This record gives sequence, structure tokens and C-alpha cells, in this order.
Amino acid sequence: MKRPSLYFSDEHHLFRQTVRQFIETEVVPHTGEWETNRRIPVAIFRRMGELGYLGLPFSEEFGGVNADFWYSVVFLEELARCGMGGFTTAVSVHQYMAINHIAKAGSAVLKQRFLVPAIAGEKVAALAITEPDTGSDVSAIRTTALRSLAGDEFIINGTKTFISNGTYGDFATLVVKTRPDAGTGGISLLVVDLDSPGITRTKLNKMGWHSSDTAEIRFDDVRVPVNNLIGQENKGFYYLMESLQLERLVAAVMAVSGAQLALDWTLTYLNEREAFGKKIGTFQAIRHKIADVATEIEMARQFVYHTCWLFMQGEVVVKECSMAKLAASEMQKRVVDTCLQFFGGYGYMEDYPIARAYRDVRVGTIAGGTSEIMREIIAKIIIDAVAYKPVYDGVDARL
Repeated sequence: MKRPSLYFSDEHHLFRQTVRQFIETEVVPHTGEWETNRRIPVAIFRRMGELGYLGLPFSEEFGGVNADFWYSVVFLEELARCGMGGFTTAVSVHQYMAINHIAKAGSAVLKQRFLVPAIAGEKVAALAITEPDTGSDVSAIRTTALRSLAGDEFIINGTKTFISNGTYGDFATLVVKTRPDAGTGGISLLVVDLDSPGITRTKLNKMGWHSSDTAEIRFDDVRVPVNNLIGQENKGFYYLMESLQLERLVAAVMAVSGAQLALDWTLTYLNEREAFGKKIGTFQAIRHKIADVATEIEMARQFVYHTCWLFMQGEVVVKECSMAKLAASEMQKRVVDTCLQFFGGYGYMEDYPIARAYRDVRVGTIAGGTSEIMREIIAKIIIDAVAYKPVYDGVDARL
């Protein structure tokens, strides 16, 4: 029986059914192949583009759907139920992290060249922030984009690393220093074609997220037209600080759904596996631990939904998004570890998806801002009374 919801309408529930069917029939059957190949075929992006999934939050003018944010929540929750952390990461980075800046602040030309084909699934996007010597401290990046003598191009030099979709992607929203001596006031965002001369891409070998590609990207005198600048020059840091809240909210939504999937797998196993002549789901020690796990998931889910609702209202939700990302990612890590324990030795076998989940979930407390950074952001807001203001004028929860 479907319970009433404060957030989801009948239309959202119908949409969930269609996305779940897509995931179960067109994604899950390819898990082994994509994990082994460590690559997601471009065809699946095109398919999602055809179905309108990659354009959910974007304007119809550029091929999007202009749907409310709850459609994105549904999509992300069902996406996470594929059981491949790499696939969910590749799609969510493309849609909610790499191209949202173009949608919000890009010129009409950039939107036609990059946003339109990205929504259609014809081009895959990456967001390139992290560098070998710079992780959470965005202001310390060293990759530079200096104007040419003629002034019509930026010349880029530097290295980015841990870039999702960086190996096989088509373009990147690149974070650069356009005024190297200006700290946060000298950072800009550029759209860069990843096939440009002077770019070297090296695929990284990861512990988990095998189906997605992650790269180190080197830029040696890469020339990019000045018109590829997103928004105002030297305002990139402030664009990023606002956009990172969406990234963290997206991560929290998928973490809750991923934890629920691990629990669902475990419940099925508990009803099949026997020990001492009984289903192991009848043992009190296991039953009570499962009760704790289910409670943790539900509490995280409700807070994440509340944060999504605040985001929908156009509120500045730096504190809540940081809390949601911290709590949900740490919760998912605990839940998957607990669930694997109940599989016994089989949980350590690659034949069982819980083993893949165990590998994939570990990076959840690192990617998109470590738990330590989330705690510091929260502490600054609560203890130091640091306040945040909107950066994009007139921004609501739709991109």
C-alpha cells in the first residue's frame, strides 16, 4: 500500500515506476560487462537523453524537461538502485555538477554548443576541480588560464586529478586561476573540449566505482577561446561554493537509496540462508541489528527530504546540505559494512553485489567533500556564525 507523502505526487510515483523499469531492464543486466570493462558505453547516455532523464532540471529551450526538483530526487534514488557506484557517479556528475554552471551562467553560445548535446546524451561532461596537491582547498588550485597576447584566448597549464568522466568524456567545466595572485578572487570557470591539443588524459585504477572512468588530466599550453568563460571572470569560486551544495545534496540522496538497496539485498538473503536448522533472519542478534539499520536509513531519508524541500524553496542550504552529506555518507558506510557481515563468507565473494557495494561505498565520505570538511563547514556556521548568500541572481531549485 502506497503511503501518503509530503513531497511526492502521483505523477512522481508514476515517474519512479518508469525509471525503475529502465534501470532494471537496460542498466542492471550490463553490470558485469561495464564493471569488467571499467567503462560505460556512450549509448546509455544517449538512451537517457532520449528518455528525458538528463534534462530533468533544465529549461525546455535547451531540450530539458523543466521538472521540479522532486523528479530529480526520484531519478537519483532509482539511479542508485542499479547497485553500481560508478554508474551513478558518472551520470550524476554529468547532469548535476558539470553542466549546471553552463545552464545558470553560460552564454547562449555555450549552451548551444555544450548544454544542448549534454542534455541529449550526445556529449558527456566532467567537472575538473581537484589537483594532485589540492583537494578540499579550492582556493589553492594551481592550474592557470592566462590570456594570450591577442587577448582572444586563454592558455591553460596545470593538472587535474580524480576527475569522473575525465578519460572518455567530451568536455569539462574546468576550474582555473585567471588571476594567480588573487586567491579566491582570481578563480574562473571555463568549458574545455577534452580533445583539445595539449591535453593528456591518464585513466586511474580505483578500488571501487569500476564502471566509471576517472582520470588525471594534464594541460600543456591548451588554448581555449575567451568566449568559453562561464559567467564573469574571477567569480568562479563563488559559483562553485553555491553549486557544491547541490552536489552534496545529490550525494546524500543517492547514499540513502544505496543504503536501502543494501538492506533489501540483505533481507532477501536472511530469508534464504539457514543456520542451525533455521533461517538466519530468525536470530535475535541479527533481527535487532537490522532494526537499527532500518532506523538509521529512515532517519537519514527524512532529513535529506527536508533539505530537498528547503532547496526547492530557494533557501541557502549550506548547513543542511553539509549535514545531509555528512550523515548520509557515514550512515551508508556503516550500513553496508553491517549488511556484508550477515552474508558471512559469501559477502566477501564478488558473485554477491554486497561485495561491490562495500568497495564502492568507501569513497562516499571522501568524494564531494570529506566528512572532515563537512564538519568544519557546519562548525563555522554554528559556532562562528558564518553566513552564506546566494550567488546566482534569481536562482531557484531548477537549473
